[in-house]
Amino acid sequence: MQILVYGAGVLGSYLAHELERGGHKVTMLARGRRADELEKNGNVIRHYLQFRTTVHNVRVIRELQPDDVYDLIFVVMKYPDFESVLPALAANHSRHIVLMGNNASPGPMEEYLQTHSPVPKKVAFAFQSIAGWRENGLVISVRSPRTKINIGGLGQDLSWRSVIDQALVNTKFKWSYQKDMDDWLKSHFVFILPLNFIASSYNGHLRRAAKDKKLLHLVIDAVDEGHQVLEKNGYTVTPAAQKQFARKQRKLFYFLLKIMLSTPISGILLSDKAVSANETTALQHAFNQLKKRANMATPAWDELQRYSPVDSPNK
Repeated sequence: MQILVYGAGVLGSYLAHELERGGHKVTMLARGRRADELEKNGNVIRHYLQFRTTVHNVRVIRELQPDDVYDLIFVVMKYPDFESVLPALAANHSRHIVLMGNNASPGPMEEYLQTHSPVPKKVAFAFQSIAGWRENGLVISVRSPRTKINIGGLGQDLSWRSVIDQALVNTKFKWSYQKDMDDWLKSHFVFILPLNFIASSYNGHLRRAAKDKKLLHLVIDAVDEGHQVLEKNGYTVTPAAQKQFARKQRKLFYFLLKIMLSTPISGILLSDKAVSANETTALQHAFNQLKKRANMATPAWDELQRYSPVDSPNK
C-alpha cells in the first residue's frame, strides 16, 4: 500500500517505522528541522524499553498537494494542531483518512473533511498508546511490545475497515475497533487530564506526589467528576470499566497511582513528554465547554488545577 504518515513526532515516527516493517511504501510529511533530519539520517528510533535502535529510510515530503493520492493517510498530531491541516487534507484526492491522537472534537473535523473535499472521504479516528520524546534528531519511543491502537468511526461500524486491516496486519500493533470513537476519545482525555495535573502540582517531583494523600484523592474525585460531565452531555464512558474504576474501585485506583508515581516511567507518562502544555490547555478548554453544557459543578477538578502542597512553597 501507498501510505502517508502526516506528522513526524514521536507517534508518527513510530507508526511509520511499523508500517515500513509491514512492507508498505511509506511517505512521511514533515517540515523544517524534522524534515531535514529525516532526509539526512532516516527515521531513527531508540526503543527505550527494548534496548535497541532502528533506522528506516523513508520518502519525505513537506507539503501535501491535491493530486498526491495515497491508499491511506494517517494524520498523527497533537489535538490543537489538527485544525491547521484540515484544509490540505480536504483538498487532497485521497479517500481514506485516519486522524490519530487526542481529540475532543472529532465530529466537526469529519464534517469539515467531507464537506470541503472534491472526492468522497472515509474518515476514522484512532489513538496509539505510546509515549516518548525527541532529542538530537532521535526519537525515544516508550511502548509495550504490542502497541495498542483503538480505532473506529463516530457511532457506526467502519465499512472500510479492511483497508486499515491491510495496513496494520503485518505490524506489531494490536488494534481493536470501537463503534463510537467520540465516546472513547472524550473518555480518554477526561481520564488523563487529572493525572497530568499531578506533575504540575509538584514541578515533576512525582515520588513526593505519591506521598500526598489529599492530591491522589483529588485526582480520583476529578476523574469521577469528568465521567459525570460526559454522562450529563449524553456520552457513554468507554470502556465501561474506566467509570467503575474511579467510582467503585477507589482503593485500587489509589494504590495503583501510588505505585505508578513511585516508578521512573511516571516521569515520561505524566509529563509534557506525553501531553504537551498546549495540548493540555486545548483539552481543558474542551472540558470547560462540556462542563458548561452539563451545568455541573466540579469542585475536585477545579481544586486540582490550582493545587499546591502546603508543606513546601518551593515544591
